[in-house]
Amino acid sequence: MIDEFAKDNLHGRLRRDREALLWKLDGLSEYDSRRPLTATGTNLLGLVKHVATVEARYFGEVFDRPSPEPLPRWQDSDGSDLWAAGDETRDQIVGFYRRTWEHSDATVNELSLHSPGHVPWWPEPYSHTNLFAVLVHVLGESIRHAGHADILREGLDGRTGLRPEHEQRIDAEARAAHRAKIEQAARSAAPVEA
Repeated sequence: MIDEFAKDNLHGRLRRDREALLWKLDGLSEYDSRRPLTATGTNLLGLVKHVATVEARYFGEVFDRPSPEPLPRWQDSDGSDLWAAGDETRDQIVGFYRRTWEHSDATVNELSLHSPGHVPWWPEPYSHTNLFAVLVHVLGESIRHAGHADILREGLDGRTGLRPEHEQRIDAEARAAHRAKIEQAARSAAPVEA
């Protein structure tokens, strides 16, 4: 009974965070959805592509249920899953992610939390694992990258939040006052420079 509760809870959180990640693309131009927003090139559409690839590998190859989506061999990973090439459309990447959900959900639904899996890119002895560990790992990846997306989106146009129904109207004046208060606290705590 606890296994089904745990599986349902973790799977529900994963589904929620998938939607949150996609929501971060809502209303953005093609340029803003794919342009590099950090020194390392992190971008919103690239985060979606990366998380889709992560899910496809973990809920596919790890349980000998290869993704129906074409994926390069994990050994050949070159970081290209972290950004959208010029010939890749947003619809293609979002479609890949949604189709990956279907495949991942089927794996989660059909296997028990104790079902064995093998992650060849994890070091021994950790490569021999089970659905529970993989579900927790993928959920962690999804949450981490949804958080990245939240910060990136806030930097683009100020929009924040987990879901559209919780988004509040942007009050630029109140945000500026709040930020100034935090800046003042940081300055007052910093040592005086000689």
